[in-house]
Amino acid sequence: MSAVTFFSPAKINLFLAVTGRRADGFHELLSVAAPLAWGDTLYAEAAADFALACDDPSVPVDESNLVLKAAQAFRTATGWSGGACFRLEKRVPMGAGLGGGSSNAVAALRALNQLAGGPLAPPALAALAATLGSDCALFLQDGPVIMRGRGEKLEPLPVAATSRICGRRLLVFKPEFGVGTPWAYAQLAALAAEQAKAGSSAQLRAMADRAFAYLPAAQAEARLAAWLANRRIPAEGLLFNGLEQVVFAKYLALPSLLGRLRADFGLTTGMSGSGSACFALLPDNLVPECVDAIVAAIRKAWGPPALVVETRLA
Repeated sequence: MSAVTFFSPAKINLFLAVTGRRADGFHELLSVAAPLAWGDTLYAEAAADFALACDDPSVPVDESNLVLKAAQAFRTATGWSGGACFRLEKRVPMGAGLGGGSSNAVAALRALNQLAGGPLAPPALAALAATLGSDCALFLQDGPVIMRGRGEKLEPLPVAATSRICGRRLLVFKPEFGVGTPWAYAQLAALAAEQAKAGSSAQLRAMADRAFAYLPAAQAEARLAAWLANRRIPAEGLLFNGLEQVVFAKYLALPSLLGRLRADFGLTTGMSGSGSACFALLPDNLVPECVDAIVAAIRKAWGPPALVVETRLA
């Protein structure tokens, strides 16, 4: 086999609780993430060395791209002396919280493993993916997962819960600007430090307009367990993102639009990861005219360049 093609899906965080900061600087989290039926496509053809081309000129194609970082990591891990020319059809924007770069890296690992004849078994491939980024390993799964640790500890969502998620319609939309993941987590850590310094209950009450930075792990697990246990609660009842408080405080266009979509259309909305991409779950019986009205409202708020995609949770 000399050429392979892999779909590289985006993901949505339906539930994202940041529970604390670790000694190594990473954050502990509990999340439910699901792949989308929409994403990028990565083509790989055997070659003497590694090279990358992309149809989006804003995407770097040098060694800073996770596709080429994944390729070098694969070569180091396996000793494989071959190479590949990668061609990336890019649809998932950067700085969106949709995991596009991580998904591309995993697609590259899968492509190389196939081109090289399968030297890495699934556990080894997952371990290698985890070294490239906290959310890389989730893209080796076939459906929604529960993420713990810094995102590298995965378990499949139970079948009964998966049935409440997979196939759901949603709109994914992103303004022209992106949000840096390191910035968002740094802001959350700064908020936690501010609240710890405030100390007294009186001072904390004065900060009542701001939620506690970190959701304690026990509370996060309890919230997730309650949703898993009650099969009558749909996906809408799961939505939570602890990063919204710091991202929304700076990027007011995000909460403004989400509030309008809830008030005007009765939609359940959220932000994925650290943003700036947001999403709205759609009823399955929603007619195209209503979807068009929602899309028009998004473009009126964020301008014609805003990305708006209707897709499904895969």
